[in-house]
Amino acid sequence: MGLISLLFGWPVAPLRGVIRLGELIQEQVEREMRDPTVVRHRLEEIEAARAAGLISEEEEALEMRQVLQGMIGPGPVETARRDEGR
Repeated sequence: MGLISLLFGWPVAPLRGVIRLGELIQEQVEREMRDPTVVRHRLEEIEAARAAGLISEEEEALEMRQVLQGMIGPGPVETARRDEGR
């Protein structure tokens, strides 16, 4: 059984490697998005842009919500959608 699975599984091994690499990259990005230092820096950039008049108050609020939502992770609907793709 092991030899047969090896023979038929070998051609898809590179594909499995690429999929795992994508998962590792996604995990790293999610870790960085939740890093308090990165989040604080991004919020400070948004506040500075608002103070300089580069973005409106609504845009500032929207961007801050997006940053904070990224820090706490997806809600139940987004998690369910992501899990359906697996």
